[in-house]
Amino acid sequence: MNQPNIIVFMTDHQRGDTILTHSPVHTPNIDRFRKHAVAFSNAWCPSPHCCPSRASFFSGLYPSQHGVWNNVNVGNALSHRPFDTVRLFSQDLKEAGYRLYFSGKWHVSAENGPDAYGFETLFHPVRYQRYPHCPDVRDWHTYRSGGPMDRGDEERTPGRVVRAGYPPYVQYGIDETPYQDERVVQAAVEKLAQVGTDAPFFLFVGPLGPHDPYFVPQRFLDLYDADDIELPENFDDPMDDKPALYRRTKERYAQLSREEHRESLRHFYAFCSYEDELFGRILDQVEARGMMENTLILYVSDHGDYMGSHGLWAKGLPCFREAYHICSLAGGGVVKNGGREDSHRLSLADWAPTFLELAGAPPRPMAGRSLAPLLRDEPADGWREESYTQSHGNEIYGIQRAVWNDKWKYVFNTFDYDELYDLENDPGETHNLLHGTADFNIAASPYGQTVRQMCRKLWQFACEHQDNCVNPYIMTALAPFGPGILTQPEKENEHAEYERNP
Repeated sequence: MNQPNIIVFMTDHQRGDTILTHSPVHTPNIDRFRKHAVAFSNAWCPSPHCCPSRASFFSGLYPSQHGVWNNVNVGNALSHRPFDTVRLFSQDLKEAGYRLYFSGKWHVSAENGPDAYGFETLFHPVRYQRYPHCPDVRDWHTYRSGGPMDRGDEERTPGRVVRAGYPPYVQYGIDETPYQDERVVQAAVEKLAQVGTDAPFFLFVGPLGPHDPYFVPQRFLDLYDADDIELPENFDDPMDDKPALYRRTKERYAQLSREEHRESLRHFYAFCSYEDELFGRILDQVEARGMMENTLILYVSDHGDYMGSHGLWAKGLPCFREAYHICSLAGGGVVKNGGREDSHRLSLADWAPTFLELAGAPPRPMAGRSLAPLLRDEPADGWREESYTQSHGNEIYGIQRAVWNDKWKYVFNTFDYDELYDLENDPGETHNLLHGTADFNIAASPYGQTVRQMCRKLWQFACEHQDNCVNPYIMTALAPFGPGILTQPEKENEHAEYERNP
């Protein structure tokens, strides 16, 4: 197939298991699409935050390489745009002859829009500006404008999370047109109806749902009975063995009753069903134009949502799988043997090199790896065995890195003690095996060799991806095994100790 059309439908904040076959979410359009697609069930984002993950998607790089660590349009942003040296896949596709169209959420740069990277913008209401190097205090406008503020002493209504002195926050409710997603998709459908066939096109559709707070059209909420909603198995995790920040975050949501948590989950499910309907409109137009055989369609999300796991919602520094697990469903003429589920370990950064290969564009160095063989149901030798994360926190900053495979998950926290989970025996990540063990005692603990090996993997990845969180100063060098272990020979039987279950 020569230069297939490519359509990306990227939702915001949607966890990967909501589109898999065992999901309780009602998704008739995804279900019909899945029959002709491959569902990547083991797909992860590099950061549980919109901007760094989207920058990774568009660049094929990790945050340490593209420079976007948090949301670029907030007052205390660490960075407002990618590094000057960063090139997005859209620029390669344009040079390869593609016409590029963009509708919806961007969130890659606050200073340059999609048009700066080769796209024709169909619908995107945000304006861009160059940010001066001076204090940015625009967030104070929220408090000085005279708008409503939570007093903290009113009677709490259903779904409300009390935050005295902050704007009111209600977790869920009804909105017939949330986040202008209807306009986002309508602009894309109209372009699909008129796009010519003389050159390949790339269309990005970026709705903002199912981002919190979960306000949805009533007709989708009616698809679910609150009495049928079950909270996650790890909902009651007290997190006594987790970092204190995790517990402090959980305490905010602890105001909600179990019934309110179920209502939150019901509204989230309904929001996913709403996005499914919008996705169906894209499918309908593709089919009406007879484009399916020459088009790759990707349903993907930028990051996940805790969805009540560990008593949490939304996303953030708690390094639990739910915030990192993303949707990744690809179909169309490029995909062979549709209807299958693939368990290869994916990164959101893999899609950029995939698009370049499919478009016949020259390859270039990226952190991601092309998924083209997996789309064609071909062998992919030497595929990765670990996933890696890079986070500086969601505007409440704290450096956090993690590495995990099918057996072990290790989390390095600079703001609190580290975490180690045995994923085979504790997939819900409820028992931190390092709790109560001081860093200088980890080496002699039953899990010492496991932690050492995971640290070695983490620092090797950091070295290869220009991650500079390696400052040796006494107050910042807090890992139990620092980057210097890469220069030391591996201990005898280190791998054997790492593989066994202590």
